Amino acid sequence: MSAARPTARPRKEPAPPKHGRRTTAGERQKDVVPPPAGRTDAGHRRDLLEGMLRIRRFEERCVELYSAAKIRGFVHLYIGEEAVAVGVNEALTPEDAVVSTYREHGHALARGLTAEAVMAEMYGKATGCSGGRGGSMHLFDAQRRFYGGSAIVAGGLPLAAGLALADRMRGLPRVTCCFFGDGAFAEGEFHETANLAALWNLPLLLVCENNLYAMGTALAREHAQTDLAMRAASYGMPAWAVDGMDVEAVEQAARKAVEGIRAGTGPHFLELRTYRFRAHSMYDPDRYRDKAEIERWKFRDPVARLTDTLRDGHGLDDDELARMEQRIAEEVGHAVEAAEQAPAEPVEDLLRHVTSERPPRR
Repeated sequence: MSAARPTARPRKEPAPPKHGRRTTAGERQKDVVPPPAGRTDAGHRRDLLEGMLRIRRFEERCVELYSAAKIRGFVHLYIGEEAVAVGVNEALTPEDAVVSTYREHGHALARGLTAEAVMAEMYGKATGCSGGRGGSMHLFDAQRRFYGGSAIVAGGLPLAAGLALADRMRGLPRVTCCFFGDGAFAEGEFHETANLAALWNLPLLLVCENNLYAMGTALAREHAQTDLAMRAASYGMPAWAVDGMDVEAVEQAARKAVEGIRAGTGPHFLELRTYRFRAHSMYDPDRYRDKAEIERWKFRDPVARLTDTLRDGHGLDDDELARMEQRIAEEVGHAVEAAEQAPAEPVEDLLRHVTSERPPRR
């Protein structure tokens, strides 16, 4: 594979990377995450690990396929941020809605889209989740209420507000979760959405994946105030920052936020402080970050972090981890084989879904 497997982290870690203001003691404290009904603590943690590993291995395979010119177009990888997608989706139900960004492969897989459907879409094949028309940045699955990504920064926020408004008007006990990056804070769509969501008391979970860079622009170079949770709170909604490299902390925060939304307290905001280990996209030479900074963040790799936890006190051994890796490798391998063999969309169908169909004459 093109990227190293997660390994146990050295016992002595370097100083934590700076990420906006200094983290408070309250933010460092992590409540115990109760396992979902029917699952043990250790079993739930294994599920979390398997979910993150699935995303990591899928993304690593995408690197290989892109390098081999099997996948073309823009590809934005999620490597390093897996704890966000997996932790947040654990707090949602199938009836809830998810609106994503163009860095969406991880969100889609965590939501339950199959690796086969996502990979076929990456290949632009008709069996893809968007029929081969969306590619990497526009994954979509209405059955799972996964309302796709958008190539427009912050473009999903107004759509998410509309979904949440529709559910509230229909009296449905649903939550709409909208993922977006720290770059969205520089866009009017975020501020308009946050204001209306609070004003109308919408059942909306705003999840900011703060990975410190809006493409190649560092957060501190773009924003005078880098405490994004504090800025979101100014709109009158509960908002707090979370260690986005800890999947259990993410799940705990998401469950707390979702419970509050379902109780009728309106929108909630989570600033998940995370980091992407790869460049912004496969086209990005990544010359705006110091290599030492990237290595410091890798000490907090969410996959290795949970692996260490399970090894230390929850009975995960090399054989079980190898079996987990094998299952995922077979799943991703099957997805690639299916995508290679899948048909392209017929030429005669290229105008379908572009314009509305003409209604029958009366």
